[in-house]
Formats: sequence, structure tokens, C-alpha cells
Amino acid sequence: MADHKTSEHAHGSMDIRAQEKTFAGFIRVTVWASVAIVVILVFMGLVNA
Repeated sequence: MADHKTSEHAHGSMDIRAQEKTFAGFIRVTVWASVAIVVILVFMGLVNA
């Protein structure tokens, strides 16, 4: 296990740009997928599928 006495870490000092970019991409894909699903369901409803 890591020895917390020898390694000091300042809370909030980590560079999280990569994580923020990944999360933004995930949200973008989720929104587009949700819109696509709604459009498909509306189309299916209109053609009485």
C-alpha cells in the first residue's frame, strides 16, 4: 500500500483536462443517441410500426 506520510498531494492540484474532455464527449454522444431514439420512435409511430 502507498505510504501517505512520504507522498504529499495537494487536494485539487491534479490536471483533469483529459477527464473533462472525455466526460464532455460522453455527454455529447448520450444527447445525440437520445435524440436519435426519440426520432426513431416518432417515425415508427407515424408509420404505425
